Amino acid sequence: MPNDLINTDPIVAQNFFLAIDGEQLLLSGVSGLDLELDVVTIQQNGPSGKKQAIKTLGNSLKVPDISMTRMAPMDAMNDPIWKWFHAVRDEGFSGTKREGSRKNGSIVLYDTAFTEIGRFNFFNGWPSKISTDGLSTDSNDPVKETVTLIIERLERIK
Repeated sequence: MPNDLINTDPIVAQNFFLAIDGEQLLLSGVSGLDLELDVVTIQQNGPSGKKQAIKTLGNSLKVPDISMTRMAPMDAMNDPIWKWFHAVRDEGFSGTKREGSRKNGSIVLYDTAFTEIGRFNFFNGWPSKISTDGLSTDSNDPVKETVTLIIERLERIK
């Protein structure tokens, strides 16, 4: 059996963070890093009268929502995500330009030596929802919150 079946270490799914506006925000979970092409199905009859289904590439890339989990900040009003959420909620998207409350950023992956090994860039994102975990007197778990980012494009560049 050859020894070169796996010639690199796997990406460990615990070393990552959100990079946005020059800040690095720690996360405890991320989902929605899906890159999916649109598929168009065409049904037609073949020469013998049998139905055939043909699948082909559509004209768009499906864009996911990114869901990020993190420890709830002690001071939400000074937290960058909460400030961003309040700006979107209070000011909306006004004017003729699409800048402002929409931001570009990255989910950055590291190996165990903390060398960057992966990067998902998102474009024109904005927080649509912040959910705080349920609270209970019988729990010793830290309070977490889940942030939903609406994005217009996602690319894995590394």
